[in-house]
Amino acid sequence: MCRLLGYLGSPILLDYILGKPEHSLIVQSYQPREMTAGLLNADGFGIGWYHQTQEIEPFVYKQTMPIWNDVNLEQLSRYIESGCVVANVRSASTGQSVDLSNCHPFKYQNLLFTHNGVIENFRTSLYKPIRSLLNDQAYLNIQGSTDSEHIFALFLQEWNQGEFPIVVAFQRTLKIIKDLSDEYKVGVSANIIISDGKQMIASRWSNRAKIPSLYWLRDDINFPQAVLIASEPLFSGNWHTCAENSILIANNDDIEVYEL
Repeated sequence: MCRLLGYLGSPILLDYILGKPEHSLIVQSYQPREMTAGLLNADGFGIGWYHQTQEIEPFVYKQTMPIWNDVNLEQLSRYIESGCVVANVRSASTGQSVDLSNCHPFKYQNLLFTHNGVIENFRTSLYKPIRSLLNDQAYLNIQGSTDSEHIFALFLQEWNQGEFPIVVAFQRTLKIIKDLSDEYKVGVSANIIISDGKQMIASRWSNRAKIPSLYWLRDDINFPQAVLIASEPLFSGNWHTCAENSILIANNDDIEVYEL
């Protein structure tokens, strides 16, 4: 299981959310408190962020090393400033390789996507059924081998139809995954954050007995006019547990929660 982090609000240095909090994403990589599988998140990491003023594609920095071993990250985090950040520390599922193409977040045009969860026995369960549903554009966008990127490909196929806003395409994607998991009797968990730089949409969903943790916090004294979404609270504060089997939509004005 990975650990996720999303930030939307006033521009801040990456260091203020990646390294400075007492239970930062870096700490969660080697000392997680609420993982339902695995002990460490040492199979790479990635950070995606948006430019403060220009409407351009987001930037992504990835490494296959554990986040705590990257000597460049501290300097980059003290320089890069953004009002929308999506980050992940990875714990690879059994059989999944540790390489850059499998590190989150995944990017397409102005979208960033990251996933904490698993499709059980992915290569022998839903790998072929998912790929059989994809059109050529979505299929060719897959660069790695993770279940996460295949979920993203399904989302892109729904979104690229041009008929649906992001949240509707996201809901349709989760329904496809749910229907496939029911048909093939496969356990799936899908804590996901997706962003277009102006909003963050997150899900906390699983058909398994225990749903991975996900929290959100808004307008903390140290992060006024901002929303944080994280697998585990980064610091003491008024964190809210995301409801089980729900979607959360956060923008600069409000937070909405819908049941799945």
